[in-house]
Amino acid sequence: MGVLDAGALAGVATLASGGLLSALNGRLRVGLAVQGVGMTLLGVVGVAVLTSGELLGAAFRSTVSPALGLDPLSGFFLAVLAITAVPTLLFARDSLPGSPGARAIGALTAGFLLALVGVLAARDVTSFLAFWELMTLVPAAAILAARREGSVRSAVYSYLAITHLGGAAVWIALLTLAHHGAIGDPSALAAAGSGAQTLVAIAALIGFGTKAGLIPLHSWLPRAHPVAPAHLSALMSGVMIKIALYGLIRVEFQWLGATPRWLGIALLAVGLLSSLGGVLWALMQHELKRLLAYHSIENVGIITLGLGASLLFADAHQPTWAAIAFAAALLHVANHAIFKALLFLGAGAFQRAVGSLELDRLGGLLRRMPWAGGAFLVGAIAIAGLPPLNGFASEWLTLQSLLHVALRAPLGVALAAGTALAGLAATAALALLCFVKVVGLVLLGQPRRPESAQAVDPPVGMRAGMAVLAALCVLLGVVPGLVVPTLAGLAPGAHGGLARGVAISIPGTGSFPALALAIGLFALTALLVRLRGSHRSAASPVWACGQPVVPALGWTSAAFTKPLRLVLEVILRPQRQIEVVRSGGIVQSVTYSADVSSRVDALMVEPAVRGGLRAAAVARRLQSGNVRTYAAYLLALVAGLLVLVRIGVLG
Repeated sequence: MGVLDAGALAGVATLASGGLLSALNGRLRVGLAVQGVGMTLLGVVGVAVLTSGELLGAAFRSTVSPALGLDPLSGFFLAVLAITAVPTLLFARDSLPGSPGARAIGALTAGFLLALVGVLAARDVTSFLAFWELMTLVPAAAILAARREGSVRSAVYSYLAITHLGGAAVWIALLTLAHHGAIGDPSALAAAGSGAQTLVAIAALIGFGTKAGLIPLHSWLPRAHPVAPAHLSALMSGVMIKIALYGLIRVEFQWLGATPRWLGIALLAVGLLSSLGGVLWALMQHELKRLLAYHSIENVGIITLGLGASLLFADAHQPTWAAIAFAAALLHVANHAIFKALLFLGAGAFQRAVGSLELDRLGGLLRRMPWAGGAFLVGAIAIAGLPPLNGFASEWLTLQSLLHVALRAPLGVALAAGTALAGLAATAALALLCFVKVVGLVLLGQPRRPESAQAVDPPVGMRAGMAVLAALCVLLGVVPGLVVPTLAGLAPGAHGGLARGVAISIPGTGSFPALALAIGLFALTALLVRLRGSHRSAASPVWACGQPVVPALGWTSAAFTKPLRLVLEVILRPQRQIEVVRSGGIVQSVTYSADVSSRVDALMVEPAVRGGLRAAAVARRLQSGNVRTYAAYLLALVAGLLVLVRIGVLG
């Protein structure tokens, strides 16, 4: 057994023992710390496998015998999992104790992390599908252990129903691959014919896309993520949906064989729909965690755009740019995991301090919670795609990739890439608008409720977890070139780093001077702070047309998005309700409410739910509980089988 094998086993054992300790009375904080140690060991193993390019453990197999191992691609995802999980567990050590079901949640957190590691390490169909199902079920149990409200149970049931329907497509894809012996051997599926390839490609896109939260199979995500505890939301949104993309990459890029051009265009279409749709519906949200959940859909769409561009480059026999586009997608996998975990942890800190995450009930938190608010601000800048933070680095590389597809591909592909390029640019602009709204309503201005005025920073462990993630946002934004060549080497056909030194400089990405820009912005900020300190202006009164200046006069979440909502009314279909109370002909009060519901829910999910309920009602009538009725059913079944045998349908 090598050093890395021993390290992996030690990491898994430490993580499992941390879960057991978390379930013991008075050992929750110790258990979470031990879990952090286990994830650190696994992260080191993942980085070692990624950088060395060697296989760890069992090789790829298509049999049903349990087989576990790591290769550079799974090593990368394992490193992303560890980098996200360790600060999240540090946050949970101070946030989780004292909350309902804390010990059960702590133990289930370890189970969730083990399931995620298991999916990455699985090298046969049985192991992969077993860990895949655990990855779905364990967080659902943790959410129900934390909260028992009817709305939460409904959200969890929607999550389980939708992801398991999508999970059926994962089973179809993997069992078809195993049947043809194509797991680890792409030529085997190619020999089976285009029909088998098409079936696997479509089933994998549906199955893994559902778990990743791609539109139109995303409806579970904005329901489940907001109701989970903060650290679990960070892991689900930051890592779990990326593990689904890992499965998609395994099948579509490695095991499918020669990927057809239509698959690259399909990935561009789904990515464009998810990125634009996700950010549009995020803009319309009034609750912080639900808003962040929709932004997960947006960012998964951006990753999918990079993957689609990579497939189109490969189809055009441009392996260098295929590797660069693939690296852009993987870089955004890591970046989104980091800044989305940071934002969900920040939301948890705000909820702990204020008791609500309604945007119109917050305000002024940056001054009252400088550590948590400052870290959240870094995450907001990163997810908005502003330089020089990490969100910009991967979006910039994705934009370059789509631009080169549009310039070099045949006309039809070029039009698809050009449309995706325009959509990604619009997505970036809308994301910036959304987080201007979030920062303005949550961090800046005056407190809108007494709870916001009395908010204080969370305990040191929660602050430290957020600070680590914020520092990573800065590091990966300033020097993305340190990791991009390694990620480009993971692309199929890259042969250990085909894209090294091609259109990628260190530090920085392409021709964009990330490090120089960061130094310039830091110097400018320091100068402005110094000037502000030496020239403080006197406070001046605010004129509000003679009214007292109260928080109710401040801008609301709806006010930020009203112009856009009017422009896109045909697409968004907002629903408004106005109630006017009069007495003696005089208006006493006016109540206004508006809602922008998901069109996918209205057109797909709700009809499916109604159909399922009608079918359940019919099935319930069939189960009368009468023994004679059941005997009649059996006699009818036997008679029908005899008729089929008689006419030769059944031999």
